Amino acid sequence: MKSHVLPVIAVIFILTSGCMSSPPDLDGDGISDSEDLDIDGDGWANNVELNCSTDPLISISVPSDIDGDLVCDFLDSDDDGDLWGDFTELDCSTDPLDNSSVPADYDEDMICDSLDKDADGDGLPNDWEQSRGFDHLDRDDYISCHGKAEYCLRTYDDFTFAEAHNAYSTPEDGVLAGINHLTGLQSQWEGGIRSFMLDPHHQMGSQNEKEDVVFCHSSGGGVIHPCLFGSVDAFSWLRTLNSLHNNSSGDVVSFLFENQIPGDHLEYLLNVTGILEKAYVHELGDPWPSIGDLSLSGKNMVVFIQYEYQENYSELMSAWRHTWDTPYGEENADDMSCNVGRGDSEQPVWHLNNWLSTFGLSDATKAEEVNEYSTLLNRALLCWEQVGDRPTFLGVDYWEQGEVTNVTKTLNDMAHWSDDIPPHP
Repeated sequence: MKSHVLPVIAVIFILTSGCMSSPPDLDGDGISDSEDLDIDGDGWANNVELNCSTDPLISISVPSDIDGDLVCDFLDSDDDGDLWGDFTELDCSTDPLDNSSVPADYDEDMICDSLDKDADGDGLPNDWEQSRGFDHLDRDDYISCHGKAEYCLRTYDDFTFAEAHNAYSTPEDGVLAGINHLTGLQSQWEGGIRSFMLDPHHQMGSQNEKEDVVFCHSSGGGVIHPCLFGSVDAFSWLRTLNSLHNNSSGDVVSFLFENQIPGDHLEYLLNVTGILEKAYVHELGDPWPSIGDLSLSGKNMVVFIQYEYQENYSELMSAWRHTWDTPYGEENADDMSCNVGRGDSEQPVWHLNNWLSTFGLSDATKAEEVNEYSTLLNRALLCWEQVGDRPTFLGVDYWEQGEVTNVTKTLNDMAHWSDDIPPHP
C-alpha cells in the first residue's frame, strides 16, 4: 500500500514546488495530475485504486473486477455478481468467482438448500419431513394441520382448540328448550370448532339398550328426564362428524363426554360411528405427541370421559386424570376465574370454561359478552399467565356470539402469553 501512496505524494510535491513550468498531465486528459481524480486515466479513481491495492499512476495496473460493477474484487462482497455473497457461496460450496456457479435454493429465500432448515419453504423442517416420508424439496408434498403446516409441529398440549359446550343442543338439531347454540354441527365445523362436549343418555321411554343412545341435557337435577325437551340421534351426529373429519386434513378432534350410560354402550356408540378406531390413547406421564404425528398416525381423535368405569376402556380416557377444568356456569363474568374446578392441575391439558348461566340455563346475551374477542382473549392470556400452560380448550356456549375461533387463532400464533399480540385474524 505504501509503495502506491508515496509516488502520488511525490507528484503533488513537484507540482506545487514550482520546479515544472507546466503541471504534469499523466493521462493527457487536460486535467493536471494535482486535480485529476484518476491520474492514470484507467477509469478507476486514485483513492479506489489505493484501496484496491493497484497503482493509481500506471494505467495498466487496474483492479480485478469479475462482475464489472466497478467494485474491485478485493472489496466486493459478491465478486461474480450472482447476488450471492462470497462467504455465503463458500459456505454453500459454490464458486464465488463464477456467476454460473450458484447455490441451489428451491424456495428462493436466499438461503441455500444445504443450509436451509426448511429447504422447500413449506413451514416444515427438512428432518421432520424426511423422517415422516415427505420430500423436503417439494413444497407440494406436505401436511397442513388446522390450516397451517407449522401447527403440525405443535404438541397437543401446546395448542388451543375452540370447544362447543353441549354442541348438539341447537334448534337445527331439534332441541326445543335450553339450547346452547343457534347452529348445528355443520356450521360449527365450518366455523372452526374442533372440540365437542357431549352428553350421551338413553332415550326417554326406551329399554336402555346400547342402540338407544342419544344426546340430550337438562338442568333438572335428576327430577326430570334430561331428554324431556329434545334429544339428538347420537349415532347420526357422530357419523356426520366423522365424515366431516375424513374430508379434512391434519385436524385433530377432541371430545369431553358427560357419560351417563354404561361403558360398553358408549364404546359401542363410538365403534359403530367410526370414532373409536381413531381414538388416541395417552399414557399418564408421557409427553403428548405433535398434532402432525396424531394426524399421520390416524389416531387423530382424543376421547375424554367425566365418569370413570370400573372396566378398562383404554380409548375412553378419564378427563380428570388426564386434564382439568375451571369452574363453569357462573351467573356473572366477575365470578369467572382461572382456578381448578375438577381434575389434576398438574396436567398440561386443560379446559377454560367460558360460559355464564341464568337460572341454570345457557344465556345468549351473556355469551355475547364473554365471547367478545378482546374479553375472551384477555381472559385466556390472564389464565395462561397464571397457570403457566396455554389453555388447551376454550369452552363456550353460543359459539356464534363473539369470536371464539378467532381468539384461538390469535393464541395459536403466540408461543408465550407475554408475546406481542398478533393482528386480529
